[in-house]
Amino acid sequence: MATIDFEEVGGAADNDLSLDRVSPELAFSVLVDYAVRTGASDLFLCSEQDRVEVSIRNLGMIRTIAKVPSELGTRCMYHIRAAAGMKFDEHRKPQDGRLVRHRSDGRTIDLRLNTMPTMYGESFAIRILVRDSQLYDVSKVGLVGPQLDTLMGWLHSPSGLIVVTGPTGSGKTTTLYACLKFLNNGRRKIHTIEDPIEYALDGLRQSQVDELNGPSFEQLLRAVLRQGPDVVMIGEIRDQMTAETAIRAANSGQFVFASLHAPVAAGAIQSMLALGIHPHFLCSSLLGVIGQRLIRTLGSETKVRLDLSHAPRTFEEIGRWLPPDHEPTVYAAARQGESGDGPANEGYAGRTGVFELLSLTPAVRQRIAQGRPLNDISQQAIDDGMLDFRRASMLKVALGETSFDEILRVVPTAEQWVGISP
Repeated sequence: MATIDFEEVGGAADNDLSLDRVSPELAFSVLVDYAVRTGASDLFLCSEQDRVEVSIRNLGMIRTIAKVPSELGTRCMYHIRAAAGMKFDEHRKPQDGRLVRHRSDGRTIDLRLNTMPTMYGESFAIRILVRDSQLYDVSKVGLVGPQLDTLMGWLHSPSGLIVVTGPTGSGKTTTLYACLKFLNNGRRKIHTIEDPIEYALDGLRQSQVDELNGPSFEQLLRAVLRQGPDVVMIGEIRDQMTAETAIRAANSGQFVFASLHAPVAAGAIQSMLALGIHPHFLCSSLLGVIGQRLIRTLGSETKVRLDLSHAPRTFEEIGRWLPPDHEPTVYAAARQGESGDGPANEGYAGRTGVFELLSLTPAVRQRIAQGRPLNDISQQAIDDGMLDFRRASMLKVALGETSFDEILRVVPTAEQWVGISP
């Protein structure tokens, strides 16, 4: 009889449980509990020819945690659909859903679900959001060199637009909430529009989009601006209407935060122009753009020091931003067998942000107004003092936080976007 090994996914401590004794509710519960316990950000179920593969994303890396028989996997998917209130008989189109789980330890887990059809069945992607997670201070998100001073200068502005950009899962929401936490001093009226609400923060008026049964993004945004806010956080700029409303709000005296998908900080400007925003209005309202990625940090017990005596000028370009009297020390992640952490996290212990903060200096504004290419805008920002991804990540290597291999894996290179015009 086919079995599922619950020890593989951190479930029961006893022997394997046979299929006729395993309910889909129990299987799903065990998988979610394991994902939460390991700090995974996502849980995936994917139908294959004769089984369902279960994997998680941990520290940004995909890892398979179980392969279950098709019968149990399909029953589990039907259970997830029913619990999330999704259409039970629709398998040919993608669907979105939400599910809330209350754990025995008192924590509440929000699950964001997406399904889509594949060759052998369906693929489920489940984003795991732990309510009441500790929010970071702006000083602890991973800013290096002059970046914290730049961000603090923006946050002390009375109005304007700050855009946070990066791919899905790059920590944009964490950075947005760190900024809101700093501004949430009881003297400002702060509203957020989110899909879904990922952190509950006292003092904020938080609204959640419900395109199926409740207010849409457009309806909430219009209503919020009639509430007289001092600060507005828009979960994501998705279309021209949202972009135009954010620009108008920033130009009329509100402090607006928003996220946007773009490869680098200057790419957010290109994206806003592509949505039909006039360069003049963009230049007059935009304070700056935060581009970011998440990189894995080395574990103190699982890193190996490298000898760079043959390359003494490696960190010459970033030396002025290193702490006084700091001697750069470079480490690599321990290979499998060199440490006790095994292949699960490959010698890494956590994640931190790596950033580039593009300020709208007069020269940058002029290039935007002239319709200059993305790489020209980015180079002008660097000339005006922006610490770009490459040099910011090199600083983290010099400080012993991460490895060369990790920044090569995550941080975009100039060749990926050079020459792109807005």
